[in-house]
Amino acid sequence: MELGLQQNLTLTQQLVMTPQLQQAIKLLQLSRIELAEMIQQEMEQNPALEEASNEDTSDKKITANETETKSPEAEAPVREVTIEEKVRSDVDWENYINEYNSTGRIYTESENTEAPNFEAFTPEKQTLEEHLKWQLMMYGLNSDQEQIGLMIIGNLNRDGYLCSDVEEIALTAETEPDQVEEVLTVLQTFDPPGVCARDLCETLLIQVDQLGIKNRVITDIIKYHLKNLENRNSKKIAKALRISVDDVRAAVAIIQYLEPKPGRKFSTEEPSYIIPDIYVYKHGDDFKIVMNDDGLPKLKINRFYKNAIANGKVLPKDAKNYLNEKMQSASWLIKSIHQRQKTIYLVMESIIKFQREFFEKGIAYLKPLILKDIAEDIEMHESTISRVTSNKYAYTPQGLFELKYFFNSSIERIGGESMASASVKETIRQLIDNENPESPLSDDRIASILQESDIQIARRTVAKYRKVLNILPSNKRKQL
Repeated sequence: MELGLQQNLTLTQQLVMTPQLQQAIKLLQLSRIELAEMIQQEMEQNPALEEASNEDTSDKKITANETETKSPEAEAPVREVTIEEKVRSDVDWENYINEYNSTGRIYTESENTEAPNFEAFTPEKQTLEEHLKWQLMMYGLNSDQEQIGLMIIGNLNRDGYLCSDVEEIALTAETEPDQVEEVLTVLQTFDPPGVCARDLCETLLIQVDQLGIKNRVITDIIKYHLKNLENRNSKKIAKALRISVDDVRAAVAIIQYLEPKPGRKFSTEEPSYIIPDIYVYKHGDDFKIVMNDDGLPKLKINRFYKNAIANGKVLPKDAKNYLNEKMQSASWLIKSIHQRQKTIYLVMESIIKFQREFFEKGIAYLKPLILKDIAEDIEMHESTISRVTSNKYAYTPQGLFELKYFFNSSIERIGGESMASASVKETIRQLIDNENPESPLSDDRIASILQESDIQIARRTVAKYRKVLNILPSNKRKQL
């Protein structure tokens, strides 16, 4: 066999991910906020891309109407304007001077149209640190004690608990631990009640003391039986303290109104609001889908650069290549955004087709659904459906839901159709909401009730769904 180099011509096919295709795929999985930020960034980087105003869409309509119909003013002859120089004799000049010739400025309604709306201004929320520093400066301590107090306040977490040891603070402040303890005792009397405590037990005892409650049972439960209180084991507490169960329940009724996190009301975390991408409305016997485009700029290609290329103006080669590249990029971005909106619409339309009973009757009628079902219905790949349904929300007659919510695994039923796991979770939640607080339903009992309704489910599955719903087990739901 002779060895040597040879040249062979072969023809093969392979998928090449161009930058434009990668951008289109990336757009699909972006949330609404991320898409708005990306569009703003592209507008800053690409001079050929700009936001289309409402005037751009209405200019053509206005010009068309002007050419078709002629106004009567245009046909009528224009009268010459003459100025009457003769002074009228019926003018009350004294009132005119008193009313209009004042030294102060006269404000009219038209002048105040641009004034800011003061109802829109909201005061800045005070932080826990600022609130405690204000009380510290008003208390009247000496400068050394104030420095120790500021150091203690600086070592509090957002719940108002002291995160450092007294010895560490004393070492940093170059003072004795007794002085730190003295200042800490003062700070523990500040508002909010229970602040500057080192643990849950101490903050509850501080609050009880500030309320003026002198009850040995309450203090003993806080000091020695918080674990039993967490497990709702009132009998064990009563046996240890040698009191009746009713006395334990009376003490717990007071303890449960204490604040375990004193710094909670000074939290600076702002709630995050969800803006739906899709609105689904009931229109007669059918459902209407409306895409939410509010807040998303409508893009267009800059007319100046477009005309510069179209008119064949003499441009340097580098400038012409640059403009062509930016215009192609802008055009592809606009097409990708339209394709994204169209794909979301098709996916939502298919979801309504499969989950029609849910939109009409509620969560209990949610059916099992997988990505493959939608992909086959609209003739797209499953990965595309997965990207489209990520971080997208729809406002429906049943509430606000993420598109991923409509895809559920199935739970078998005896002699009937399969049931969606979300419907089973909703059934479990309703059973727990309607249970007797003194005798809550265990996971075994819930599984038995569901099996009586022809829903085949194991106890461990009930426990898993209960944890997903953030519901405590039965021994911790029991009301004392």
